[in-house]
Amino acid sequence: MNVMVIHGPNLNLLGTREPEVYGSQTLADINKMLEDEAKGLGITLKTTQSNSEGALVDAVQAAAKWAQVILINPGAYTHTSIALRDAIAGVSVPTIEVHLSNVHAREEFRRHSFISPVAVGQICGFGIESYRLALHAARKLASPK
Repeated sequence: MNVMVIHGPNLNLLGTREPEVYGSQTLADINKMLEDEAKGLGITLKTTQSNSEGALVDAVQAAAKWAQVILINPGAYTHTSIALRDAIAGVSVPTIEVHLSNVHAREEFRRHSFISPVAVGQICGFGIESYRLALHAARKLASPK
């Protein structure tokens, strides 16, 4: 089973960016945890991060040729990107939206997601565990036994 993990804008700053909101783990820490967890689940993982909306759209489209499931933390593009929403809808790969913080308990503008309507589900508010939960959900999606 193949899973593509796509990290959006500013996630490269994890560990130093608002640690009271996003925690002290770095993006490298998250990717390492996911790699370790994926091995135990028999999942092949690819990860990418970009601050560019177009690069994220390209990553979604590329994932369609390889992945059975996409995990995406679109960052601020969650609330603004119709292009990213359309890419996810267009590839027909089950996609799980992931956020470190509980976006529904934050500023009003963060409570709207263009991604959620085209995602299988959303996992948020559990810090780095949001990614682990999403990986396990991806495994279930690919082999619903």
